[in-house]
Amino acid sequence: MQLEHIRMERDGDVAVITLDNPGRRNALSRPMQEGLGRLLQQVRETPDIRAVLLTAAGDAFCAGADLAGNAIPPGDEHLTRGQSTRKVMEQLSNPLITGLRELPVPVVCALPGVAAGAGVGIALAADVVIAARSAYFYLPFIPKLGIVPDLGTTWFLEKLLGRGRATALTLLGSRLGAEQAQAWGLVWSCVEGEKLREEAMAVARQLARLPSHAALETRRAYDAAGRNDLAAQLQYEADRQAELIDRPDFEEGVRAFLEKREPDFARLGKRGT
Repeated sequence: MQLEHIRMERDGDVAVITLDNPGRRNALSRPMQEGLGRLLQQVRETPDIRAVLLTAAGDAFCAGADLAGNAIPPGDEHLTRGQSTRKVMEQLSNPLITGLRELPVPVVCALPGVAAGAGVGIALAADVVIAARSAYFYLPFIPKLGIVPDLGTTWFLEKLLGRGRATALTLLGSRLGAEQAQAWGLVWSCVEGEKLREEAMAVARQLARLPSHAALETRRAYDAAGRNDLAAQLQYEADRQAELIDRPDFEEGVRAFLEKREPDFARLGKRGT
């Protein structure tokens, strides 16, 4: 598989995907987006991958869209720049966010530095975000470009920060440092930069030991909670328990509890969907 500015390697049952164009601060170019889409598909098709660690080379996670390379693609010359951008987002960029959220394994994002613009949406699409203390989030959309945050950023920030903080952060364009982001609940933890990879990998390995359906069930449960009233969510939980308790994972969990050991879900075989 020929990839440009992105790569994937295996560390046991964890797939490590690295944005790899540090000279451009890992700006989200079209080839990088295409490569990420192909790697996410490879993860979906590889049953022995049980977690993903998404990170970046250099001292930045992603500086946002590659504005210098944002020319209208051949064949779309009849479109305005805005129309062309919408087409690219619908066909390429937005599927990366839904692809990350629908991935059948947990995703840890390790931020070595700034996540700006579209890079914010990429980072927040992960299940767990761990940041170097020097990292920060930056939204230049409104104050610098006069456009709205994209790649799911408005959706993630409203849910994670609340309307007030999300609005202020968007309008002011202020940098949100890693420690403040942790205090506000945007990231799980922040660590010293030299320990970022080690700490993030430890979390990814822990998540890789979860039941095969853990990531999807957890995301879907909280998505349902966001749209349901209490009665509907109680029914949702009861319905899911009716199915999940009859699966081998629950049996293994109960057996491990009675035998005073850690459950071994990986031995149960095929990853759930």
